Amino acid sequence: MKDPVLEPIKINSLEVKNRIYMPAMHLGMAVDNEVTDQIVDFYIERASGGAGMICVGYVTVDELSGTLQNIGGHKDEFIPGLARLAKGIKDNGARAAAQLNHAGRYNHSFFLGGKQPVAPSPIASRMTRETPRELTRAEIGEVIDAFAQTALRVKKAGFDAVEVLSGTGYLISQFLSPLTNHRDDEYGGSLENRMRFGLEIMQAIQRLVGPDFPLIVRMNGNDFMPGGQGRLELQEYAKALVASGVDALCINVGWHEARVPQIVSFVPRGVFAYLARGIKEQVNVPVIASHRINDPSVARQLISDGMCDMVAMGRSLIADPYLPEKVKNGKEDEIIHCIACAQGCFDHLFELKPVECLCNPRAGHEGELDIQKTQQPKKVMVVGGGPAGMSAALAAHERGHAVTLYEKTDRLGGQLHLASAPPGREEFLELAKDLQKQVAVKGIRTVLNQTVDARVIEKESPDVVILATGAQPLTPPIPGLDRPHVVQAWDVLLNKVITGRKVVIIGAGAVGVETALFLAEKGTLSGDDLKFLLVNKAEDPGVLFELASHGTKDVLLIEMIDKLGKDIGRSTRWGMLQDLTRFGVKAEVETRALEITDTGVKVQRGDKVEEIAADTVVIAAGAKSFNPLKELIEKKKIPHEVVGDAASVATAFDAVHQGFAAGRTI
Repeated sequence: MKDPVLEPIKINSLEVKNRIYMPAMHLGMAVDNEVTDQIVDFYIERASGGAGMICVGYVTVDELSGTLQNIGGHKDEFIPGLARLAKGIKDNGARAAAQLNHAGRYNHSFFLGGKQPVAPSPIASRMTRETPRELTRAEIGEVIDAFAQTALRVKKAGFDAVEVLSGTGYLISQFLSPLTNHRDDEYGGSLENRMRFGLEIMQAIQRLVGPDFPLIVRMNGNDFMPGGQGRLELQEYAKALVASGVDALCINVGWHEARVPQIVSFVPRGVFAYLARGIKEQVNVPVIASHRINDPSVARQLISDGMCDMVAMGRSLIADPYLPEKVKNGKEDEIIHCIACAQGCFDHLFELKPVECLCNPRAGHEGELDIQKTQQPKKVMVVGGGPAGMSAALAAHERGHAVTLYEKTDRLGGQLHLASAPPGREEFLELAKDLQKQVAVKGIRTVLNQTVDARVIEKESPDVVILATGAQPLTPPIPGLDRPHVVQAWDVLLNKVITGRKVVIIGAGAVGVETALFLAEKGTLSGDDLKFLLVNKAEDPGVLFELASHGTKDVLLIEMIDKLGKDIGRSTRWGMLQDLTRFGVKAEVETRALEITDTGVKVQRGDKVEEIAADTVVIAAGAKSFNPLKELIEKKKIPHEVVGDAASVATAFDAVHQGFAAGRTI
């Protein structure tokens, strides 16, 4: 039986070797709009890994359409760089497309040298807090022509196809949506008028590049904006695009302002494919499904079930560029999955840093982090089998050293098991499994259930030691910690303790918030429960919502500072805070725990002291480095390095990257 993921497909007359499409993603790697070696190396790696088609971008169409970190396309001087990028992709086996876009009101005057962003109407953006300038009718024509001229440059540069971004809340979306288009001319009002700008762009592009050059549109299936555009209106737009000559549709979801999570780990795999299906049933061109498709089994199911014709796997190919080749060669169990943490991709972009990846330390550094085989193999001992230790062991093994990995428990993964415990964070366990599989595939000697001490070190007699012994929970100096109803958050998350109905959590950083959500879901309906009751109309949908979002515990978070989840990444934090409210978790900031009593917690808010009743008190005060071997290793004068939480408590991203760096430099 043929694998539907590996079947070829045609877009216009262009044949693509498989159904894996890498969508355009902002990488933050361009310099003054110029294509850099970093960008070329990044995409060559993904082309070499077997993707059928790679779309780069987005590419700017005029001076107001993007920032200097976007790939430039609005001048002829950018063609040589675009050509080098297209050649790099095509020479390594993939089809190459370039995405064109104009940010409109999503751009910021800071990036435009003080110039005001433009939009169909002067409606302020919640993202930038700026009000754009309304485009005149003459300027609309100029922008349409700019898209067409840039598409022609893309074709001249040697790309196989061009894609236009007509979603996500950018300029074409802004014309489409009644939220942002209040015009009273032929570009505003009715759906027919609001579609006009986008359709005229597609027609102008085709006039310049010709009907045989594939034109793809990435559009929303639902913008998830109250009062905006839902499925049905966007299906009408999809039909109009195809009628105008568009050759394929890549279905995106949501605007950047939307309050429906789209990319993070608690978004179920492939959940938005229903939107691709709705559009596929209306058109006769290939339809590409997007978002949270991080495993070939999900892609295979979506294509087989007729939900889509291709799958967009973006961050999946950042995490593992060779995912398509592993599918082809029967090595799916060796794939490193994207876990949708957003720590290295989206969170970096908020900091104006290039894209990296928690799961793949080489991502964004393809041209500089090659591991060369050593001429002097050493005996390397890695202590600690968490993400830092496994990453270090894998890199040291690849370098050519003889590696032994020690772990004091009966399983590898360390705090990834803890991170995967809260609802919607199960993907972190996937990373633990993936790294463990890599350790096994590489044949790295692993010793479990072994605490490392002086005797073990003497027996092993290593040339180099990497200490990745992790962290331990931090216990604050609060009277009453020894009372029987006081437990650690880590023990709660690992289901080692039972909590009562009224729970007070001391500490509202990442672990405190995760523990609160973990407890708040106790007693709620599962997804399977909800589907059964909904399909059988057992209860009113409103009742089912309550049963799915209100559990059996009364959870209160208390935090000394004035902010919840201060150490949670920006891409993830807003959704987690939204869920705290949705699941009924109460929170008190600027509240200090003074004492744990027999019946609760005595707290201080300003000058006021009161006691909060609690059946269980959970300590979520953070963590401290655990590094019991450093002094011993130093005394024995063994070359060593400390990585991950053992060096300094940080994120899983830091642990993986530090471990990799330590291993590859031995």
